Amino acid sequence: MKLRVVAVLLGACIAGRALAEEQGASIEQIAAAIEEHVASESAAGGGFFRLQHDGKELELKLVRVHMEYLADLGGGVQFACVDLVGTDGPVYDVDFFLKGGLGDMVVTETTVHKVNGQPLYAWEEQGDLGWVRVPVTDAAPRLLGVIEGEDAFEFTYRVRLPQLAGEARLWLPLAQSDAYQSVEVKRISAPSSTRQLEEPKYGNKVLFLTAGPEESGKTIEVVYHVRRVEQSPYPVGTSSPKRDLEPEQLVPDDSSLRAIAEKAVEGKASDLLRARALYDHVIDQVRYARYGSGWGQGDALYACREKSGNCTDFHSFFIALARSVELPARFAIGAAIPSERNDGGIDGYHCWAEFCAEGRWWPVDISEADKNSSLASYYFGHQPANRLELSRGRDLVVDPGPVSGPINFLAFPVLEVEGRPVKAKTEFLFQRMSEVRTRGTAEQG
Repeated sequence: MKLRVVAVLLGACIAGRALAEEQGASIEQIAAAIEEHVASESAAGGGFFRLQHDGKELELKLVRVHMEYLADLGGGVQFACVDLVGTDGPVYDVDFFLKGGLGDMVVTETTVHKVNGQPLYAWEEQGDLGWVRVPVTDAAPRLLGVIEGEDAFEFTYRVRLPQLAGEARLWLPLAQSDAYQSVEVKRISAPSSTRQLEEPKYGNKVLFLTAGPEESGKTIEVVYHVRRVEQSPYPVGTSSPKRDLEPEQLVPDDSSLRAIAEKAVEGKASDLLRARALYDHVIDQVRYARYGSGWGQGDALYACREKSGNCTDFHSFFIALARSVELPARFAIGAAIPSERNDGGIDGYHCWAEFCAEGRWWPVDISEADKNSSLASYYFGHQPANRLELSRGRDLVVDPGPVSGPINFLAFPVLEVEGRPVKAKTEFLFQRMSEVRTRGTAEQG
C-alpha cells in the first residue's frame, strides 16, 4: 500500500471509536481479527510474532491491543495498534492496516511506530499530499503531544460495573478547578445514589457510591467541560512545602535512594540545578515499559531496581530522590488529552510531578521527556494545556474508605466487592471544543 494511500486512510481514523461503531467492522471484530493474526503468525514463527525492523528480525509476544485506537476506515479497510514485547527487551508499539469484510480481514501493512514509548515518526497533513509521515526530529511540539497556550474539551469518565456477587463500594476522583484548569461538571449519572467525600490532606474530592448485584453491568459516567492553560513555574503561596518532604508507602525514605540522589547532585550549587540533575538521572536510568509485573504502582524502589515502568514509576522515583536531598516534591494524576486529534478515546491515565525550588513549584513530566528527548527541556518546568488533573497526592484517606486502606493514588476507580478489590472497566473519552479544535494532524498508537 503506497504511503499516500495509507496516510489518507489514517486521516479518516481521527474519529476513532465513534467511526468504527457507525460503519463497517466493530471495535470488537477488529480486535478479534488482529489478535487472531498475531496468534497465527506466532504459531508459524515458533511461538513468536516475527517482524523485520531496523535491519533485524524481532521476536515478539503480544502484550495488549490498544482498543482506543481501533477503527474501521471505510471501504473495507481497518486500523489496529498493539503493544508487543521483544526478547531483546523493548516494548514495540506496532501499527497494522487490515483489509476485508467481517470474518476475512487480512493484514496489509505492519509498521513499528514506537519503541518503549518513543515515537519513530509523526503524521502531518500536507495539502495535496494528504497525510504523510514526519520524522520526529522535524515534528512540531503539537505533533508530539504538546498544546501550548490553552485548550478546551469535554471529558467523559466512564466506568462499567462488573458482575457483582455482593455489596460493592466504589470511589472515583472528581476533578476540580484551580489556577490552571476550569472544570464544570455537566453530568453525573449512576445506577444508585452517590455522595461526595472530602480527602483532607490534599483537598481532593471523591465520588462514592454503593451498589448491589442488581447494578451489575451498569455504568457510572461523569462528564466535564474543561478549559485548561499551559502551566509554568508558579509561586509557592501560603502552603508549606515541608509536607512534601514526608515519605509515602511506595515513595519511602530509603538509604539506597538517598545515596543515588546525593551522588547525582554532587557539585550542584542550587536547588534548581540539583532538581535538573535528578530529572536527567531518571531519564537516563529508566525506560518506559508497561510490561511484566510490578509496574504502574508508583513504586520508587521498583523503578530504581528494574529501571523501567510507566509514568507513575518514573515520577515516584524522581519524587523519592528529590525528597532525599531535601527538595519538596509532590505527585498529581489525571489524563493527557491527545493533541493531534479532536475526539475519541484516551490511552489511560497520565501523571506528573512538581518540585519546589527558589520559592516556586516547578512542574515536570519525566516519562514524556523520556519518550521525546527533543521536549526534555520543555517538560522541565512546563505542563502543556492538554491535560486534566483528577487528583493529587498519595496514600489518600477518605471516610468511608476502602477496606484495603489508604488509596495509593486515584485516577481509575477503586472498587471493592464484599471488601475485596475488583477491577472495573474504565474509559476516558474526549471531544475538543469547536473554538480550539486542532487541524492538520492525526495521531495513532
